[in-house]
Amino acid sequence: MQRLLLILGCLLIAGAVAWPWLSKLPLGRLPGDIHIVRDGFSFYFPITTCILVSVLVSVVIWIVRR
Repeated sequence: MQRLLLILGCLLIAGAVAWPWLSKLPLGRLPGDIHIVRDGFSFYFPITTCILVSVLVSVVIWIVRR
């Protein structure tokens, strides 16, 4: 458990340091992401981004377990 928390903490710090570069990636603005704007209401659901991130995480986990 300690090792997992240490790794997650390091990943969180690395993500925070890399945020200026990560924010320039088109994640969240991909074709297929749903964005509805009405008067006084805005709804955004990044379905394509969620699928892409899920596939990438699954591949990484599969490679690590091999």
